[in-house]
Amino acid sequence: MPPLPPLPPLSLLPSFARVRGFRPAWLSPRTARTEILAGLVVALALIPEAISFSVIAGVDPGIALSTCFTMAVVISVAGGRPAMISAATGAIALVVAPISREHGLGYLIATVILGGICQVVLGALGVARLMRFVPRSVMVGFVNALAILIFFAQTTELRGVPWPVYPLLAGALVLLVGLPRLTTAIPAPLVSIVVLTAFTISAGITVPTVGDKGALPSSLPTPGLPDVPFTWDTVSLIAPYAVGFALVGLMESLMTAKFVDELTDTHSNKTRESVGQGIANIVTGFFGGMGGCAMIGQTMVNVRSGARTRLSTLLAGVFLMVLCVVFGPVVSDIPMAVLVAVMILISVATFDWHSIRPATLRRMPLGETAVMAATVAAVVATHDLAIGVVVGTLIAMVIFARRVAHLVEVSPVTDPDGGKIVYAVTGELFFASSNDLVRQFDYPNDPDHVVIDLTDAHIWDASSVAALDAVTTKYAARGKKVEIIGLNRPSAEMHGNLSGTLTANP
Repeated sequence: MPPLPPLPPLSLLPSFARVRGFRPAWLSPRTARTEILAGLVVALALIPEAISFSVIAGVDPGIALSTCFTMAVVISVAGGRPAMISAATGAIALVVAPISREHGLGYLIATVILGGICQVVLGALGVARLMRFVPRSVMVGFVNALAILIFFAQTTELRGVPWPVYPLLAGALVLLVGLPRLTTAIPAPLVSIVVLTAFTISAGITVPTVGDKGALPSSLPTPGLPDVPFTWDTVSLIAPYAVGFALVGLMESLMTAKFVDELTDTHSNKTRESVGQGIANIVTGFFGGMGGCAMIGQTMVNVRSGARTRLSTLLAGVFLMVLCVVFGPVVSDIPMAVLVAVMILISVATFDWHSIRPATLRRMPLGETAVMAATVAAVVATHDLAIGVVVGTLIAMVIFARRVAHLVEVSPVTDPDGGKIVYAVTGELFFASSNDLVRQFDYPNDPDHVVIDLTDAHIWDASSVAALDAVTTKYAARGKKVEIIGLNRPSAEMHGNLSGTLTANP
């Protein structure tokens, strides 16, 4: 028998193999405890939210809760943003509600699967890179609008309810605010839920509970195929909904990931997150779920509880199913007032109060404040975070284009002998700024030789080339020669390729 080959040098082994006793950070006792408790709190907060979203989507509450389980478990492995929670959401529920209402559950599930495939494709194509075009003012508006939506969503649980709900709510808020001042060993939301649930049960107080929102699932979800005909007619029917599903889900997830990045001062892989969202939705669809995306409210609960790793996301999904399947009767007795108190506190913590301070508003450019306000208004009016982000980004782009357009200057310098004139153009030439370029020259009175110096300018688009052609044509009509100098390489290439080809010859 030939001798075994020698082992490779230690320096060539993978880094984790060179570290004796290697283990992930979440296996340390202190971190693991934080992640476990945070996952449990999130699981409790997910239950009433998911049931509410099931009503919007027109599906059984058990489907929404099963969706939370599969989304959280899969995204904890496939996602790019640790500690972020993905589950059934209101935004996704709004997208799939029409297909569910008009064609039934089978078509909804097919839409979720196709939407997940679209997300994988978009993620692989690099759609996450578009996040760089979302301005900070839109991000602030997104966060503030979300805080407002979270807060007002809780008010529905406080109307037309027995009077003991209000003292219970006040007691929960006192615990949530006061307990962290004494100890942070156990998350205050978990203590509030356990203590006040035990109190209401022992005192026999009748208040709305989680069980009043709908039945909890009694078993784990099972895989299967959607009950639809596998034809092109089906694909053409669900495709528009699937594309909308993919775009809304990715936008909300990437915005949430960016927010958590800033909150935790860490970086996440947005491309992996985009693909991971698609994978999670595909898996969820094959398990009969309604689909989902990142939940910024529950993510805030998770992060504010101290979670920073994938373990809390995984356990949020696992605990959710354990609570529903094993401890369903106990969970059903949790007072809604306690969960409402948790979400109210989260909404207050989420809102960027610094952004609306008078001192901040005085220093902030008016355009930035307008973009933030427009984002908030669009989200609150439509209850759709994606629409708010699109509206805010478009307004920001228009304001930016107008601002940059006014930075172009044309300065004429006449040659001492009067034989020529040099126009020095400074700034960025594009469709907004180049419209005024043609009017900056004195065509009748300039000498026969005109030089346009673009050393301190840059040509960005065909509109700028067309404007320069128009200037040349106006001078040529008067028998005057125009010389364009100082073009940098990209500008020279664009001008050389397009000059003279953008208008028809007379």
